[in-house]
Amino acid sequence: MGIVDPYFFEEEGATVTVTSERYVETLRNFLRPQLRILRVNMEEIWFQQDGATAHTARASMTLVRPMFPQHVVSRFGDVPRPPRSLDLSACDFFLWGYLKSKVNVRKPRTVDDLKVSIPEEIATVPQEMFVNVMRNFEERLRTVYGKKDAIFPM
Repeated sequence: MGIVDPYFFEEEGATVTVTSERYVETLRNFLRPQLRILRVNMEEIWFQQDGATAHTARASMTLVRPMFPQHVVSRFGDVPRPPRSLDLSACDFFLWGYLKSKVNVRKPRTVDDLKVSIPEEIATVPQEMFVNVMRNFEERLRTVYGKKDAIFPM
């Protein structure tokens, strides 16, 4: 278990809007190679995304479905993402707040400072914390989908 380093949507150093084209490019050229480097078993990983247009566009879903077969939690995925379930994912209910508290201690002044601080803080998250967070995530899935005895392969 672990976290893939953050990806910043930029062109020539300037932040850009996430379009479906940029999202697909990021999945192909950043996420897929990162998952290979981490030796992730693609049959066991669940990919969750919100309902943002770039995420649910036809081109995006065409790439995501075969990349994570039968394991896509999304508006048009294999497991429909419940509406207004912002705190369902581990990133939403845990990671962003945890990292923000850690990174802010460093008092980053620039985006470049953030780009350095975030991966450094990610690297310090204890493995046991990941296990506990994912256990909690599994409980959230059971609650949302109403299946108390369901087993979600994590």
